[in-house]
Amino acid sequence: MPMDIRVGDVLVLKKNHPCGGSRFLVLRVGMDFRLRCQTCGREMMISRVKAEKSIRAVERPDN
Repeated sequence: MPMDIRVGDVLVLKKNHPCGGSRFLVLRVGMDFRLRCQTCGREMMISRVKAEKSIRAVERPDN
């Protein structure tokens, strides 16, 4: 069963980005996630399966 990840959530991943950041903003959700590194601003696409395995925490903005 897929995790409840929404656009606007911040994911803390187990592995750091090459710039050193580990927090990523979710821009798109589907079979792939589009994530933006909170440190350097670079965007990347990652498959849902790979992303869900590497999630350490989900930070949801208060609504």
